[in-house]
Amino acid sequence: MDHAASDGYFSGPRHEALRADVRNFALTHITPLIAEMDRNGQVQHDLAWQIAKRGWIGVTIGPEFGGMGAGHLAKTIILEELSAVSAAAGAIAQASQLGVAKIVHYGTAAQQRKWLPLIAQGECLPTIAVTEEHSGGNVLDMAATAVRDGDDYILNGHKTFVGNSHVGDVHGVVVRTGPGSRGLTAFLVESTRPGFAQVPHPDSIALRGFSFGTITFDNCRVPMANVLGSEGDGLKVAYSSSLLYGRPNLTAVALGIHRSVHDVTSEFCRSQYRKDRPLYELPTVKDKLGRIHSLWLTARLAAYHAAHLLDSGVPCDAELINAKVVNVENLLQSIDLAMDIHGAPGLSGPRRMDRLWSDAQAMRPPAGTSGVQYLRLAEITVGASREPWSAVHGQATRSHGTW
Repeated sequence: MDHAASDGYFSGPRHEALRADVRNFALTHITPLIAEMDRNGQVQHDLAWQIAKRGWIGVTIGPEFGGMGAGHLAKTIILEELSAVSAAAGAIAQASQLGVAKIVHYGTAAQQRKWLPLIAQGECLPTIAVTEEHSGGNVLDMAATAVRDGDDYILNGHKTFVGNSHVGDVHGVVVRTGPGSRGLTAFLVESTRPGFAQVPHPDSIALRGFSFGTITFDNCRVPMANVLGSEGDGLKVAYSSSLLYGRPNLTAVALGIHRSVHDVTSEFCRSQYRKDRPLYELPTVKDKLGRIHSLWLTARLAAYHAAHLLDSGVPCDAELINAKVVNVENLLQSIDLAMDIHGAPGLSGPRRMDRLWSDAQAMRPPAGTSGVQYLRLAEITVGASREPWSAVHGQATRSHGTW
């Protein structure tokens, strides 16, 4: 099914040319890898660098640093197209695109001159590392620390569920430097620094080929020049990155998986027959297929609308949060309906429903579960939330006019 025109309300010719380019890359270069990725689950270092060399990690980096300057709508297209073929590939791209956020929003002029051109050229893969095993989504409960020592800081502790943990070059790490909400500070930590290490990557039933493991710091010395923003800005770095990149990124990956669920199930219903009639003509199947189509269309509209608003530089925190909720919840409903339609054939063979089901489950926790998103939406509804991050960083989120 051709989906190129279905978001035409938001996109233009350059967006559609980008969509065609990413789709061709995914079908040509990623499809042959999927069976092996599913079998061994090994981290796809080469694929990560292939994606980076296309310039797609730098999609939101301005042209003054060699980036595409194409904005979040283009980023959504890239992630959707990659994820429709392989959610692991989409996750690889989104994790490093998320790593861009901290440098764009809080990097000093010197940090931006050093790192953004390398990322845009596909010579560096950034990450963001905030979560810890015993704190989860409660950022203020983190235990990793940094202690000032002359012109350096010494980091100790760990971060887990770090997207691109085992392929990233520079990690945006948030650790505790003092008490309370102003006691968190963000650092750029290169993976080559003494005291930095990676825990052997665990196996996973989902996103096989994507690394989301644990990194550790054992008296890891980091210079003051690597502090993002100022000491005490760590909470801002974490929250703004999660909302302005994390949520729309996961939204786009979920949308790509959803599209694959939609397309694979539609084709199954057209190609399978029961009593000389196409499967889709059975009323119970037709009802489920119609609901999948509706859920997917609604999710797509929410995703592209939020990205469009973000590119326009207008306050849209609620739309970004809602897009993540709608895309994850709709995807989970669709995958259950699809599994009902496929039955036993969906658990094996070439139709990949088992992989799509597993990858869909992996969309629940990152950037906050749906329960967390509903809490944030409630705070916005009653006016109890802080100034929208999309207003604070509105200028930095705007796409360049050529797009």
